[in-house]
Amino acid sequence: MGSLNRVILVGNLGGDAELKVLESDNAVASFNLATSERWTDKGSGERKEKTDWHRIVVWGKQATALAEYLVKGKQVLVEGSLSTRSYDDKHGERKYVTEVKARSIVLLGSRSDEAEGSREPVVTADDIPF
Repeated sequence: MGSLNRVILVGNLGGDAELKVLESDNAVASFNLATSERWTDKGSGERKEKTDWHRIVVWGKQATALAEYLVKGKQVLVEGSLSTRSYDDKHGERKYVTEVKARSIVLLGSRSDEAEGSREPVVTADDIPF
């Protein structure tokens, strides 16, 4: 059997995306995405909530096209794959980071945005000429 590395997340940005242009002129945008799970505790009947944070990276022309729209609080759908990389910190210790390498990002609007008539563009990898 083959393998599959696919992630689909819908959540809200914890801060504005950070856009960097590397020495190779390749752009990368990164941001943190919050996803939440809500449930009622069966024992106490109390409402509970758990938030997970995901590090998202998007490369190339898609990064530059989306960076201005990826602002704190914005709800997005991210489709991509998990990637783990390592680096040595300033103390020489090996650190590991797991990120979602985004293949497509869809900007989602709230109902209040649609009611007011403001409509932000939906930009996916298919819309960006590579």
